[in-house]
Amino acid sequence: MIRKISQSDRADFIRLSKQFYSSPAVLFNVPESYHERAFDELMRSDVYADGYILESGGKTVGYGLTAKTYSREAGGKVLWLEELFVLPQYRSAGLGKEFFQVVETEARRGNFVRIRLEVEEENVRARALYERLGYRPLEYDQMVKDLKD
Repeated sequence: MIRKISQSDRADFIRLSKQFYSSPAVLFNVPESYHERAFDELMRSDVYADGYILESGGKTVGYGLTAKTYSREAGGKVLWLEELFVLPQYRSAGLGKEFFQVVETEARRGNFVRIRLEVEEENVRARALYERLGYRPLEYDQMVKDLKD
């Protein structure tokens, strides 16, 4: 089951977020405070981001985050799949596919024109899921400049 995140999910979200950022699915870990700041932003407003909890058998077994932006290249609003994490023992059980169905429904309802995501080249299972769901690679690399301390 996939549902919107709520205030009562704080401890589970932070626990799972820390696991995600210490996994091979990401290039580097983030400072401890970022986990809490992300949760606080999700609770503050849905203007920039939405959070989802993935459950199986009544247990919280994962989470997903999306962020919202506008893209002239895409011709409208773009929904970024920021993070999707499922505990290893619950992978390949359909939760990822179900999460994408929820996100794509929400995106269509919100008049988004594109969903975009990033995936590590080595994350073969995730790439295979995304390709089965119709996602395709972009033909350029991304660059970033951090403006924080």
